[in-house]
Amino acid sequence: MAEWLAATGRSAAALQELGRRRPGCGLTRALAVLADSDALDDATLRDELVLAHRAATAAGAREQSLVYAIYLYTHRHYQATADHLVVHFAQFPADEIAGSMLGAFALAGPLEYREHGHVLAERQYALAGPESWPWASWLAGARAEQGRPDDAWALAEHALHLNPRSGPAAHARAHAEHDHGTGPAATAFIDTWLAADPHATQRRHLQWHAALQSIAAGDFADARRRADTELHHGDVGMRSATNWRLLLAGQTPARTADLDHIHRLLAEPGGWAEVFQTFQLALGLAVAADTDTLNALSRRAAGDPRPDYAEVLAPVTLALAHITAGRPQAAVDLLSALGERTERIGGVRVEREIIQDTLARALIDTGQPQRAAHLLRHRTTTRHHHTYEDLLLTPTRSSTASGE
Repeated sequence: MAEWLAATGRSAAALQELGRRRPGCGLTRALAVLADSDALDDATLRDELVLAHRAATAAGAREQSLVYAIYLYTHRHYQATADHLVVHFAQFPADEIAGSMLGAFALAGPLEYREHGHVLAERQYALAGPESWPWASWLAGARAEQGRPDDAWALAEHALHLNPRSGPAAHARAHAEHDHGTGPAATAFIDTWLAADPHATQRRHLQWHAALQSIAAGDFADARRRADTELHHGDVGMRSATNWRLLLAGQTPARTADLDHIHRLLAEPGGWAEVFQTFQLALGLAVAADTDTLNALSRRAAGDPRPDYAEVLAPVTLALAHITAGRPQAAVDLLSALGERTERIGGVRVEREIIQDTLARALIDTGQPQRAAHLLRHRTTTRHHHTYEDLLLTPTRSSTASGE
């Protein structure tokens, strides 16, 4: 379980070994499904978890509750998962297996769920005690999301001291590094940490964080190298987020995601299952300057009954369409009107920051440097490396030539 909770390169093998040691264990079966859920179709998910729940019922209330949480989580019923976890923690305080599904609070949609998840992480860490590296790791992630990078760093370091292979702690530290703009120090940490476990579950995501820090420090060649060598065909969101940042800064992008693949993903139900996932696909369209599809996506989102799609995703996507069509003022109007509502796009702060980047570039391209500088002031005055932000605030040839 320690291997699985730490998301090490041995996670899959450790679960298989656990299954051999505990044949017929419903919870073990459910954990194997949780680990492979992205590769399983809905019918297989349901059948496996029904069998797991049946076996867990005989094992006791905790196991039964955990399998039900896994069922809800893997079926993307995130609000129901979060609600269930609140009840579960009341009965089984500081349960580490349940803690691995804390992401449900961020994915649930309403901001109050996200905030309650942070409070819950703090409470469970207090109950677990300071020697619990999993809860120290998860609270570090919560502190990073709350915009408290110093606290996140300290907790992540504490967790890594207790367990140097804690993937959640390394990830939380990467978020703190981002807010501090540590640049080469961040990439060195990630490279060193991954060298000891090259097959860590979070390898690609940590390499994406490293690419962002290379962009922050102006090492665009390294950012492109990491994107091209570490991110595979299915990493559309991370690849597109990297490339859109490079383009906003006036740099050559890395290898772009296949446009036909993005179109196929948007045509499938999964492409619209979560607002943040749809937003990431929109970034891929923006990188490809696919204005027509961005406009169509915006119209579809505007007619979606889910408020986050209609009220946030639709204008953000339309703003991207305006940027790709050379209409930055229209993008400024849309994104400025949204304000803090962009938080409802989902994802984490590092990922949502790209909307602010887009607004800053549009402000520069419309001749509003003071507004752009004010927008990014909290970053340029607190981050050690902010070459990226400096480039966002630099007029491009096209904006200079047009007199905007």
